[in-house]
Amino acid sequence: MKDILTLLRPHQYIKNLFIFAPAIFAFDFSANTLEQLFYTFILFSMIASSIYVVNDLLDIEEDRQHPTKRFRPLASGTVSTTNAKLIIFSLSSFVFFISALFNIKLFFVLVVYFILNLLYSYKLKHIAIVDIFIISTGFVLRLFAGALVVNIELSMWIIIITFLLAIFLSLAKRRDDVLLSLSGKETRKNIDGYNLEFVNSSMVLMAGVVIVSYIQYTVSPEVINRIGTSHLYLSAFFVILGILRYMQITFVEQKSGSPTKIVLKDKFLQITILLWLISFVFIVKLL
Repeated sequence: MKDILTLLRPHQYIKNLFIFAPAIFAFDFSANTLEQLFYTFILFSMIASSIYVVNDLLDIEEDRQHPTKRFRPLASGTVSTTNAKLIIFSLSSFVFFISALFNIKLFFVLVVYFILNLLYSYKLKHIAIVDIFIISTGFVLRLFAGALVVNIELSMWIIIITFLLAIFLSLAKRRDDVLLSLSGKETRKNIDGYNLEFVNSSMVLMAGVVIVSYIQYTVSPEVINRIGTSHLYLSAFFVILGILRYMQITFVEQKSGSPTKIVLKDKFLQITILLWLISFVFIVKLL
């Protein structure tokens, strides 16, 4: 059971917290909204786990050459491929059935997410640049999942910022693959589409665009009129701080292989994210 749980990658569920973003930015924290989003979070996490198993199933040989991924259940042989296929079928079938009963709009979002990630696992992840765009689209689909379930209209700024931030994080992850390749451990077929200069410059570009987009969001007339304050730009301080810290982890500490694990382990980032949330709420409610 421990190996099966590892195969499902529950630590990756932190990505699905983006489902709650529409409610946070709309300041809708009613019990009904949070309950609906919690159910959505569970269903999205389950379908994401099925995709993680598909990906591990297809990447067994590559993972066996990776310094850390070789310890994954399928690569190490602690979970059989037959059991992995059964898990994929059981999880996806259950999620599609329940989501169709729960909310038909969510059902269609999950179907799109599942198909898109199947294409990614089988082919698209081997096409440089396209791969990070597919990953980033998955984050945007999480936003739509949350918004559609509780009938909240998404701001174009939230969609843009989420997509750009996801590209930034995906590039950081690819940088780790490039470093492994340079050390003689090529772990991805599409690594030829990247080099250190390209990834580094692309990350710097995305970091700048994310920050500018967030500031544009905070000073846009639409947002100012909706939340009733022109001081939201002050929260950009923590956005800049968080971006710079992540770049420090990537460029100085050379530890950008797993964005999820970085967020779960790095106290600096955790405190920065918490302070951003506090500042966001404080500015909107009190200023």
